[in-house]
Amino acid sequence: MPSPAVRYAWYGILVVLGALVGTAGALVQAAWLPGGLILALLATAALFYGGLRATGTQVAVAAAGGGWLVAIVLLSFGRPEGDGVFGGGVGELLFLFGGMAAAVMCTTLSRLPRPTP
Repeated sequence: MPSPAVRYAWYGILVVLGALVGTAGALVQAAWLPGGLILALLATAALFYGGLRATGTQVAVAAAGGGWLVAIVLLSFGRPEGDGVFGGGVGELLFLFGGMAAAVMCTTLSRLPRPTP
């Protein structure tokens, strides 16, 4: 188990990575539908699961999910001129709900027993 300082550093890194994966996923899922949507959801799930395994706590999934969700929400607002990343189609909803489902699944995974030395 990493020390608390190392875990907190991981949490900060995971928030930033979550925002980056959310931003990249928002751009890719619309550009290469349906392959981009699958790629974006796989990247999102890999980030959440990797954070869980790197730190051994569900807080890591919440940190990565928080960064991911903030990026998605900020990109969904658009600009006053009407420009926005999300056009309001089915792909965007699948990306949003699929990412949230991946976060919930990774958070509720049972922990593997640690090997004894």
